[in-house]
This record gives sequence, C-alpha cells and structure tokens, in this order.
Amino acid sequence: MTQDALRIALTSYRSKPHCGGQGIYVRQLSRALVDLGHAVEVFSGPPYPDLVEGVELTQVPSLDLYREPDPFRFPRPSEFRTFSDVLEFATMCTAGFGEPRTFSRRVVPLLTARAGEFDVVHDNQTLGSALLKLPAAGLPLVGTIHHPITVDRKLDLQAAPLYRKLAVARWYGFTRMQARVAREIALHLTPSSSSSGDVVRDFQLTADQMRLVPIGVDTDVFRPRGERVPGRIVAMCSADVPLKGLSVLLRAMARLPRSTNGDLTVVTKLTPGGRTEKLVAELGIADRVRFVSGLSDDGIAELMASAQLACVPSLYEGFSLPAVEALASGTPLIASDTAALPEVVGRDGKAAILVAPGNVAALSAAIHRLLGDPARRAAMSTAARRRAVEKFSWRATAAATVDVYREAIAMHREGKPC
Repeated sequence: MTQDALRIALTSYRSKPHCGGQGIYVRQLSRALVDLGHAVEVFSGPPYPDLVEGVELTQVPSLDLYREPDPFRFPRPSEFRTFSDVLEFATMCTAGFGEPRTFSRRVVPLLTARAGEFDVVHDNQTLGSALLKLPAAGLPLVGTIHHPITVDRKLDLQAAPLYRKLAVARWYGFTRMQARVAREIALHLTPSSSSSGDVVRDFQLTADQMRLVPIGVDTDVFRPRGERVPGRIVAMCSADVPLKGLSVLLRAMARLPRSTNGDLTVVTKLTPGGRTEKLVAELGIADRVRFVSGLSDDGIAELMASAQLACVPSLYEGFSLPAVEALASGTPLIASDTAALPEVVGRDGKAAILVAPGNVAALSAAIHRLLGDPARRAAMSTAARRRAVEKFSWRATAAATVDVYREAIAMHREGKPC
C-alpha cells in the first residue's frame, strides 16, 4: 500500500454472487478499489459475495431465513444465539423483513472493535440503525443508495391483491428506518441523477448529501463474442417482482406473430409454481421462453453476447447493470423509457430503443421490428459497445468513490457529522 492508500470496510447485508445489483456492485467495486492500490475488506451477510483475490471477506452470519431452497424457513432452537437472531425471526413471523436492521446490529461491534484498522466504512444500502454508532467510534461513514426501496414498495402495493396489501406494507416497514438513517449520513453515492432525485424526494435528504457516481461494467468480460443465435432475446431480472416488468415482457412475447423467429431467455430465479410460471402457461408461450439461473459472470456474458437483442422492461431502475452489460456486449437493447434508463442508454436511439414502461403492445412491436431489421441491429451493436467503453468503467467508478471517501474523512476530522 502507498502512503495515500485507504483502508476501506465495505458492508453489504446480502450479496448474491452473480445476480442482483448488490453482489455485483460489491465484487466489482472492491476489485477496482484494490486495483487502485487501496485495501478493502468486505463485511457481508449471506448469501456471501464472490470476491477477487486481494479482497478480504468477513462473513457476518445470520439466520438466513430466505435462503434457497428453503425460504421463510423455521430455524432450529439451537440456531438462536443472540437477541439479533430473535429479532430477525420475530420480524419474519410478523410479515416484515428484518435483515437490514439485524445485519447492522451484528456488523457494528465487529467494526468498532477494529476501528483503528479502517479509514472509512462504506455501507451498500443497508441503512440499518446501528450504523449510526460508527462515527462516534472514529469511523467516517459513507452510504450507497442505488435507489430508494420506497419505489419497490409502491409498485408492489399497486400489484398486490387487496387481501395481501397489508402484508406487503408490513414487509417494507424497514424503509422508514432506512430513510431516517440516510438523513443522518452526510454523504451518499448514487448511480444516476434520476435516482438521486428520487432519494432526495422519498427519503427527504438534501441534494448536498448526494454524490453522483455511475456504476461500471467489466468490458473485458462483457464484450461481443462472435455469431449471435438467430431470434434469441435475453432479459436479466435480479428478482421476480413487479418492478422488473417481467410480466410485461412475457405478454409482449405472446403478442409476437408465430411467424416471428423470437425466443426469450430470462436470467432469474423463479419460485416453483409461482405467478410467473402460471402466466407463461396462461399465455401459452412455454415453447418460446426459458428461465436460467446460477450462471457465472462469464456464463451471463456469453449468453448476453449470443443474443440478437436484449430487453430491460423494468417499471423503474435506479441505474440498471443489465442495461450496461448489454451495451458492453454490443447487444441491441430495448428498454423502458423511465427513471434512470434513458440516462444510461441514451435518448438518441443509437444504442437502444426506448418504449413506454408497462406498454405491452409497444414493447412487442419494437421487438418485432428489431428482429426483422439486421442493418439497424448492426448499427446499434457498434453504438452500444462504444457507449459502454466510453461512459462506464469500474476504474472510473472506484476513483470517483475514493474522492467521496476522502471528503467524508476530511469532514470527520473537522468534527462535522458524517
């Protein structure tokens, strides 16, 4: 380490290795920070991240109540060892989600006991109450808010049947804690101006607390890889939730003429017998749709590069890593014209086609036209790759993140809240 190198503790209450923005963000940011010469130790609850050599991992075990293949499980009595375990289980039993709160209760003692070993703590959207103890222990605190989870809450409530609305509202009860904690942290990174505005509005922060730092993409992994499979369409959904718009895409596929050579591959983990499987059967498109999960980074990149086009049908995105990965792969993209997506993919139509969010007919028509227009796909492929290389780099993300760390450290030394 050089004299100017920082010692960074990066916290994440859960970090799925190869799907979901949280785990990818932790893996790629920590790698880029180490490449810049800094020391990074990740503190994560399960599922644990897949980190590169040179990045340390401290596991922060929990009851892991939502693990596959046994979500909402009932732990054995011998698993309860602390009050945080009891709190985590009790919150689940009352239809709530307790991981952000209980992870913060578990990780803060680990950090404060080693306060002299770190220059800064970077929280990846845990925003649990206990984190506010860190500055008093001598540890400057910086947050990342990818987008306010209040957006997920709103969309899930809209989609929920009447009898489930109370349970959905209870599940998202932790958002009140996150908003309160976020207001007490002086500096937050956010990946887009759209997300920044939503955070300020929903969490009642000030614009002075936000620092815009776009997320990067590994352009060595996500790249064009030769011939593409005719008619292949790819979509990546980190979760099967209304916000990701998967049902919109499936309905759009059902509207495609049978003469259209188009087949959809969705990277997601489905709930067996859940609403998405039922919708596929109802629409009669089981022969045109397949679902895959558990792919490595390289496996996802190969799949993306094999597609003739990619879709991001989300009803909201604070940034969208899948969109950037499609750009880097040179895969022509159709995305929703909402939130941060136009900011990420561009409004000029060169790299991506934008359609109104939730508009099944418009999405289906865009897919049909693009599959039938090889010249436009070729032009979009070139423009997409260029945009990714020029605008989205993990090294640039890490360098800008370090600037925010140093700002927080300076504020802490001056006795300002951080």
